[in-house]
Amino acid sequence: IWPPAPPMLLQRPPVTNLSVSVENLCTVIWTWNPPEGASSNCSLWYFSHFGDKQDKKIAPETRRSIEVPLNERICLQVGSQCSTNESEKPSILVEKCISPPEGDPESAVTELQCIWHNLSYMKCSWLPGRNTSPDTNYTLYYWHRSLEKIHQCENIYREGQYFGCSFDLTKVKDSSFEQHSVQIMVKDNAGKIKPSFNIVPLTSRVKPDPPHIKNLSFHNDDLYVQWENPQNFISRCLFYEVEVNNSQTETHNVFYVQEAKCENPEFERNVENTSCFMVPGVLPDTLNTVRIRVKTNKLCYEDDKLWSNWSQEMSIGKKRNSTLYITMLLIVPVIVAGAIIVLLLYLKRLKIIIFPPIPDPGKIFKEMFGDQNDDTLHWKKYDIYEKQTKEETDSVVLIENLKKASQ
Repeated sequence: IWPPAPPMLLQRPPVTNLSVSVENLCTVIWTWNPPEGASSNCSLWYFSHFGDKQDKKIAPETRRSIEVPLNERICLQVGSQCSTNESEKPSILVEKCISPPEGDPESAVTELQCIWHNLSYMKCSWLPGRNTSPDTNYTLYYWHRSLEKIHQCENIYREGQYFGCSFDLTKVKDSSFEQHSVQIMVKDNAGKIKPSFNIVPLTSRVKPDPPHIKNLSFHNDDLYVQWENPQNFISRCLFYEVEVNNSQTETHNVFYVQEAKCENPEFERNVENTSCFMVPGVLPDTLNTVRIRVKTNKLCYEDDKLWSNWSQEMSIGKKRNSTLYITMLLIVPVIVAGAIIVLLLYLKRLKIIIFPPIPDPGKIFKEMFGDQNDDTLHWKKYDIYEKQTKEETDSVVLIENLKKASQ
């Protein structure tokens, strides 16, 4: 007769009473009881993993939870074993699944996403599902472990095709606050659409407010920029972008700043929550306009893609007189054209003085003789006229005398 197998090699019985439930909005909890007839020589450990065989875990607790959006079916498999050795074959695995809420998948909202603005309030937006009535009244629910219960968002609004809602979510002094997530669910009041879920980690999707520029100063042909960081953030958690526009070159330079520090005696020392950056090679005799934006960095947050809006612009330097500039553009061409005309006339006059025209003798004689002939002809015409007039007068006198004699 073969000796009995050691207890470690025996096939352990499966766990019992495996059940699953949902707490809050997206917290799924599995619980189970130890296997029946477990040997007292075995210190029970429980091996579990999800259906995709990810997140394997060996622990003595008879409970496991996960925070996950309930948009898809999720299953957990659990088995027992007598040690923490992963090579030990556990008991038969028992599986328990939870399905998402019922409803037409085409009716659920899409592109559900949320942004935590300046660690003060969260703004969520979404698009209606395909099979959704245009007059659907949406409701958004949210939960965080700092809240005592699930809250409903009251500020539902619409921007174009998107719906949205915003709610206060102020960062607390507890250092573990950002290590957790906000659970989101969107559905309609009538229950006609399928609910949609989202998990928003508080270490991502953070958008700071724009910074505030406090001072601009020139020192040794360098421009010093000082600004105040947005509230609720510290300098080491932010990444900066400084843009400088020059009025003369009509171009802009962008500087990416990871560590904003500079020393300038004109700036206040030890000012809380302020940063400074030196922009090299800036012309002080031209107008320079500065603006800044910031985003979170990976020293403090997982997501570093959301830039703040640009700060209000601040300018330093002298602005070119545009009226005088335009006037000069109009007057200079006129002056140049007038100078060219005067120069051409002067050169023509100078040419006449230096090189006078040579007279034509033939023309002179022609004019002389031509004038004499004309005078002779004129006098001839005058003599003929006088003679004719005298003859006519004599005839009239003769006729008058004859009339008197006959009478």
